[in-house]
Amino acid sequence: MGFAQHIRVLALGMIRDQDRLFVSEGIDRVKNQKFYRFLGGGVDFGEPSAAALEREFQEELGAELKDINYLGCLENIFTFDGNKGHEIIQLYRCSFVDDRFYQLSELTFAEGERKKRALWLPVDTFRRGELILYPDGILAYC
Repeated sequence: MGFAQHIRVLALGMIRDQDRLFVSEGIDRVKNQKFYRFLGGGVDFGEPSAAALEREFQEELGAELKDINYLGCLENIFTFDGNKGHEIIQLYRCSFVDDRFYQLSELTFAEGERKKRALWLPVDTFRRGELILYPDGILAYC
């Protein structure tokens, strides 16, 4: 299944707890490559991106967010599973309302029909290039 030939607008939330980042894990089956990115999702027509961020965290994790602060916009042109994609990302720094999320090592959530994994990983593993954080350039905000 290929991506539609349009630009997707996403709202992603960077949640940092001291030296850890809360990320979701993905796998590009064509490249046989594991990668990570911040959680969030698509912005619906007429929906402010901050509201989309809150909605996505509620839908996927049942989590409420607080301290939502806009960081910036990134453009991401990429290939995933052999298909071209193009995203405009509205990036926010935010925190969980419920402190229990900070105690979890990982959790599984549903993104549509797919089961995905979210976990806390040290920011330095991305800075040293041991793990991949997408999109390119997002580490500058961490």
